[in-house]
Amino acid sequence: MRDGTPYTGDFGPQVRALRVRAGLSQEALSHAAGVSVRALADMERGRTRGPQRRTVQALAEALGLESDEAAGLEKSAALGRPRPGPAAGPAGPGTLALPRDIQDFTARGPALARLLDLVRDADPDRPVVTVVAGQPGLGKTAFAVHAAHCLAPHFPDGQFALDLHGMDPEPTTPRDALARLLGAMGVADAAIPAGTDDRAGLWRSLSGGRRMLLLLDNAADESRVAPLLPGTGPSLTIVTSRHALAGLESVHRTDLALLRREEAVEMLTRIIGPDRVRAEAQAARDLADLCGHLPLAVRIAGQRLLSRPHERLGKLVARLAAEGRRLDGLQAGNLRVRAAFALSYRQLPPVSQNVLRRASLAAGADFSPRTAALLADLSYDEAVACAEELTDAGLLQSDAVAERYRFHDLLRLYAAEQVEAEDEPGVRDTALDRTASWMLRRATVAALHFDVDHERTTPSDDPDPDRAPTGREEARAWLEAERAQWLAALRRAHETGGYRQVLDTAEAMHWFSDLNQHWEQWVEVFRRSADSARLLGSRLEEAVHLNYLAWAYNHCVHDPHAALTSADAALAAARECGEGLQEGWALGYGAGALHRLGRTEEAQERLREGARCLASQKSPQSRLAELSILNRLGTLLRQTGRAAEALDIHRRSERICRAGIPGRTDQVITVYLAVARQQIGNDLAALERRHEAEAPLRQALAAFDAAQMSAWTEQARLDLGQVLAALGRPEARETLRTAHDALAALRSPLRVEAAAALAALDEAAAGTG
Repeated sequence: MRDGTPYTGDFGPQVRALRVRAGLSQEALSHAAGVSVRALADMERGRTRGPQRRTVQALAEALGLESDEAAGLEKSAALGRPRPGPAAGPAGPGTLALPRDIQDFTARGPALARLLDLVRDADPDRPVVTVVAGQPGLGKTAFAVHAAHCLAPHFPDGQFALDLHGMDPEPTTPRDALARLLGAMGVADAAIPAGTDDRAGLWRSLSGGRRMLLLLDNAADESRVAPLLPGTGPSLTIVTSRHALAGLESVHRTDLALLRREEAVEMLTRIIGPDRVRAEAQAARDLADLCGHLPLAVRIAGQRLLSRPHERLGKLVARLAAEGRRLDGLQAGNLRVRAAFALSYRQLPPVSQNVLRRASLAAGADFSPRTAALLADLSYDEAVACAEELTDAGLLQSDAVAERYRFHDLLRLYAAEQVEAEDEPGVRDTALDRTASWMLRRATVAALHFDVDHERTTPSDDPDPDRAPTGREEARAWLEAERAQWLAALRRAHETGGYRQVLDTAEAMHWFSDLNQHWEQWVEVFRRSADSARLLGSRLEEAVHLNYLAWAYNHCVHDPHAALTSADAALAAARECGEGLQEGWALGYGAGALHRLGRTEEAQERLREGARCLASQKSPQSRLAELSILNRLGTLLRQTGRAAEALDIHRRSERICRAGIPGRTDQVITVYLAVARQQIGNDLAALERRHEAEAPLRQALAAFDAAQMSAWTEQARLDLGQVLAALGRPEARETLRTAHDALAALRSPLRVEAAAALAALDEAAAGTG
């Protein structure tokens, strides 16, 4: 040896001695040889006694060894490499070699980093197993292959890949898989044991001391994976499956999400080139969205465009935009999104196939087990079991908190295709009618928790009394979660002639709608109910629901023209049937629309007429309507510079509330009192009596907040913030910022007023700075 460094036959100490002689740290030698610091440290400590020849050659070059020293180092490594037993023969070249890596592999950086950390931090005596599972098309195999290539330097004793054919009619058995693995380790065919357990034992014995990487792709279930896992040693096994494989113990999980939009565009760019993407940047983004950011779909779209270099991206976007043709458009050669979904669908038992395809009929972004049960005509517990099975199979995604499930957009399209292919039209219609009827019955009972005319609901009226919402909080939660579903049910009932059910449900929703006036769908609810009343020939109910519709146009979508049309129609119907209460409401809603249209004098006249009409009525409902009219009249007077008159009218409203209204709960009166106090505060502010205005505005804000009336709460907060700003209070900015953000989330036009108030604060601060 050049300086007396002896050849000892012990690879680790020899590497360390040569490194020290060269004056290199482990980090420096790692960088020069292209070997990780962890791998180098394992060699020097003797954990890795026989790295592969190419690793030894890289170390020799980095250390500047002469040929005889390099040969000695290789000889030491060769002595440390595991040898097959007496019955084993040499492994064939390329036996179970890793598949070719994808050159345009995109994203997944965090998942790769976590896997690398897992390898670096692993106990050398305990094999690492990670499961990559998820829905079809996520790119599980592509990720696993890419990760295996990236991690290969950490596993110098070999990398093996085995396809377990989990989606085939007859997946690979553990016995056959073990035979292939043993053959790859150099065991002669004649020496491979006959039984599965004996093969598994020999496999664990041979793999136990190796730093090797094993890729088990496309596993059907746990029973076909467990016998193949090494028992000891510093190996890594990556398992891919469309199933969760939740039964595998002591494993790590690599969760692949859908690509982000920019990642999907980057993937497209790598496939077809930056010039085409740059030329149609928006079309590229639209294409990523139409592919649902699903890697398989994006790849197919890219490969299709790559094969047609002169075709514009916008052309494919236009084709995929039609839902009925989207899956047809997502195919390129033998790559087909539909085929990937079909593999998983065919593996399901018939009852789960039924749940999957029928669930595509559910409205909204997600659905509950109850909806799935109704559509598939199953019990609740049966639907839950099927939904969980579909989640484990990667065909549904479960909510992190609630018991709800969702499709990927493309999977929903595939499931809807199966409805058309496998279910007769009559069966589909029966499922939808059954679901609509149940949903409207539940929605009606839940909404009546908020109706002041129905202080108590009857659980027996619910289609499932044992699981019916109890109390307002549960009712609100159900109505919110199932909003899309009960609205779709209302739509179907109206379209199929269930007019009485539409009216009953919409009437029950009346008070609940006041708490959620930011929901734009109230226009559709009350438009359908008003139409149902007309078709049933009930002019009184038509007047009632036309008034509800005018309210929705005024407050939910801010369309005063449509509101005035509905209010005028309600007024005509109310006068025709001599209904003073509805006449008063119609005059009030019409006045609100006129005011928004800038026709202030006409609005004032209608409000005065409405107040006179309602004052002559004796019912508790008329008192509440009178309070509403008076509050609007006072607001309009203040806005036209008559704040003193407005204050008198709002004080009158306050007195009515304090006197109480027979037949109405304290909770209802509290809300009306809060409205009056909010307007009193605004009147006082307009009269520049701002110190007096603060207290009633805070009282109103607290009352609305306690009643969970979001839109009312934030309007009162805005009013309070403006008064605080005028008073120079430090809390004004936070109050206005909170109001602005909440009003923006509610899509309220008042967010503009809040933004202007904040800007005025900034301008004032800049002027004094």
